[in-house]
This record gives sequence, structure tokens and C-alpha cells, in this order.
Amino acid sequence: MAGAVDLSGLKQRAQQSASAAGPAGGQAPGPGAANVHEISEANFEDEVIGRSDEVPVVVLLWSPRSEVCVELLDALSALAAEDQGSWSLASVNVDTAPRVAQIFGVQAVPTVVALAAGQPLSSFQGPQPADQLRGWVDSLLSATAGKLKGPKGSEEAAAVDPALAQARTELEAGDFVAAAKSYQAILDSDPSHVEARAAIRQIEFLTRATAQRPDAIQAADTAPEDIDAAFAAADVQILNQDVGAAFERLITLVRNTSGDERTKVRTRLIELFELFDPADPEVIAGRRSLANALY
Repeated sequence: MAGAVDLSGLKQRAQQSASAAGPAGGQAPGPGAANVHEISEANFEDEVIGRSDEVPVVVLLWSPRSEVCVELLDALSALAAEDQGSWSLASVNVDTAPRVAQIFGVQAVPTVVALAAGQPLSSFQGPQPADQLRGWVDSLLSATAGKLKGPKGSEEAAAVDPALAQARTELEAGDFVAAAKSYQAILDSDPSHVEARAAIRQIEFLTRATAQRPDAIQAADTAPEDIDAAFAAADVQILNQDVGAAFERLITLVRNTSGDERTKVRTRLIELFELFDPADPEVIAGRRSLANALY
């Protein structure tokens, strides 16, 4: 994560300044304020570092003077409400908490940083389309599933649901059809279920990719403007562990298309990003290259 610094020294700094620092002031967050934890030096340790041991924490560094910042805060607040505590949204007003902003090495707002277990995982700057924002949060939840303590008081929910255990068993056995049905049933009853959503994405990809023709890469190389051929080739490249080349193939196509065709390619590329840990270096590089290709 470019510009990130080690957060381990913040605890002492926050304790030293707690008596002098008050709660962040400024304009209040938008309609989703109930889902936002306003951050100052005094509460950073508890609301960001400590809480990130329980659930992923998404830190939004923003300014109420920026309309783009306010819109992003509202969008993230709505997602936080939708996901019902599976992650925490922390708001840092850079105008009233400049030292916290300095810790993250912020050079522009809005900047969003995701943390888990006290360490940064992923970040981005500027506004994001709604579907990409939803996908980024889902990827974060998928990457941290089962790796954190969980929200306080969630110990009783830690026992594996029988339906989930069955879906996992079917997936491990390679019975994609049965696993997809089981995970879809879970998702139908709980639309915010992170594991089910991620598993369905993986199953859909594996089902599609393993059905591609063996010479899909060569076919796409001879027809560089054929979008469907490029999609097939990217699937095969990912199956062959050539992930960076698959991303670059579609990013090149984004640069060379426009309108509905560009949207189609961008959507498929984001779907492929979501198959991986959002902190994966190739995903981070791919998202950066996509942003450059789009803007």
C-alpha cells in the first residue's frame, strides 16, 4: 500500500495525547451516521486498531468541505448498514484530526484504507462506482473470513451451521453443482453471507473456466479485438496461475474499447479481481492499472 506506515507505534502516541485530544468535530456524517465511528487520536486505538482484531475496519479519510468525500461517506455508510456489523466504518475528518491523517500518509481526500489485525490490507483514493465499491468490500470480507475474532458477543454464532458445513463438504469434494445449490440456498436466506457469496463466485468461475477450449489463449492472440475470446483466454490464464497476464489482457482491452463494450470488459475484470485476496499484489497492481485505463 503506497504511502502506508507502520501503525504499531500509534498506541503510545494516542495514549500520550488522549488527555489533550477531544472528539473529532466538524460537520457530522451523512444519513448513515449511526454506522460510522468518528475517529480522533484519543479513540484510534480502540475503534481502529483494537476493533480490527474483531472485524475488518474500513477507514475513510475525508473532509466535509468536499462533496465527493461526503458522497463516498454516505455510500460506505449504506454498505456498512447493509452488512450488519460484519465490518466497521471509521471516519477520520482530516480537518479536525490531522495527526491521524498523517499516520496514514494521506496526500489527498477521500482516501480509504482497510485494516485487519492492526495491519493495512488494501486502499484506494477518490470516488468509486457503486458496483466496484460493493465488490471491494466483499473481497475484503472474503479475504478475512475466519481469520479474526469476530464481533464481541458473537461466540455463540461461531458454531458452523449444518447447511454451511454441507456446502463446504460438497465444494471440497468437487461437486460444484451441489455446492452451488447449497451456497445459493444459504445466500437466499442471508443475502449478506460473505462466505456463500464468495464461494458462488469461485464456483461460477471454475465451472466456466474449465469449459474453455485448450487453445483459448492462442485464439485470442490472433483476434485482439474479440471480447469473448479475450474473456476465455483470461480464464485459462488464471487457471494456469498466470494472473497478471490475464489482468493485463483485459486492461488492454479496456483501453481499446468504449461505451457498452468497455463497461462489459470492466465488469468482467472486476469479477476476476474479486476471486482473490484484495491485498494480493497482482490485484492491487491490476486495480491501479484499471483506474489509469479508465481515467
